[in-house]
Amino acid sequence: MGVRDRLRSQCPGRRSHLGIALQAFERLGAAPWADRAQAELTATGTAGRPAGHGPAGNLTPQELQIVRLAAQGATNKDIAAQLILSPRTVGHHLYKAYPKLGVTSRAELADLDFG
Repeated sequence: MGVRDRLRSQCPGRRSHLGIALQAFERLGAAPWADRAQAELTATGTAGRPAGHGPAGNLTPQELQIVRLAAQGATNKDIAAQLILSPRTVGHHLYKAYPKLGVTSRAELADLDFG
């Protein structure tokens, strides 16, 4: 539900629905679903880390999502398909995120902890 709602115009209550879903998935031990709900909450801008907290503190929610996927070894094309973006947009977000993280290559992302 979160991706579809995020792609549409503002949907009242989507954050609360995602928050409830996240709690339920965590309680059930459904880690992949909990991760997805957390990613969607982050994409709405409500569940991001405060600025200056950890290596990802200064990233936008979209940059954080993309950097996490890149750190797991996904290609720009794979990330673009998963997040419904163009590969060029993914590359742009990575380009903007690298200086914020103090890295110069994709390989260095794997060494960072994004929580």
